[in-house]
Amino acid sequence: MGKINGCLKCLFIFFNVIYAILGCVLMYGTVKVTVYSSQLSAVGGPGLGWAWVFAIGILGISCLGIYAGCSEKALFLKIFAGFMGVGMVIMLICGIIVAVKRNQVRDAMTTLSSEYVKPLLEDNDIRAALQAFQEAGQCCGVMSAEDWGNEIPDSCRCSRPSHSYGLGYGDCKSKPQGYKGPDSIYAQTCGGIIFMYVDLVFKAALGFFFGFAITALFGLLISLLMVHQVKRHDGAGGSSLAMKGY
Repeated sequence: MGKINGCLKCLFIFFNVIYAILGCVLMYGTVKVTVYSSQLSAVGGPGLGWAWVFAIGILGISCLGIYAGCSEKALFLKIFAGFMGVGMVIMLICGIIVAVKRNQVRDAMTTLSSEYVKPLLEDNDIRAALQAFQEAGQCCGVMSAEDWGNEIPDSCRCSRPSHSYGLGYGDCKSKPQGYKGPDSIYAQTCGGIIFMYVDLVFKAALGFFFGFAITALFGLLISLLMVHQVKRHDGAGGSSLAMKGY
């Protein structure tokens, strides 16, 4: 008879196997993304160092959990519980940071004015990206059409289509007086649509971090329960042996 409850042991090993597979998948994805790491670094994108640490960490801790569950040794279960506790704290801290950043971005988007947007639009890559987004989203400017300066681009042109398949509302309005460009432009600005996509990324990150925090909490509790069962079994075995010797 084992030291740990059979159902609890199987459940513990099963979830660790799932996370070990997830770690392998993350490592495979990181290897694939490594091909584009130089391009991402060139444009100021994040490096892949933390992705490797996270993937290897998940795989290593999961393998440790599988071994601890199979061997039923209290020492390895305690080490696994320690990793779960540290991981839970780290995930909670990351989740709180993401929540704070989300609120900061939301406040920045609501208080953003054309004076801050116009210098950004001097970059040709940003201008081209925004013009492509305007055509797809049926919107004009980030906060207003005045973001483009005196000349509004043709991507803001609104012809009041009968069926709107864009991301905006497709409503039209007259261009501001004294500005060059199409006479009828989209009334919807792109700022709200851009924040909608950014907010989706923040929500996904929040779900990721807090989901891992809850999983780490369950792993911590289960591993501590398994340690308790191992100690109780070893204590009972030691007492019976001592009584038998007596």
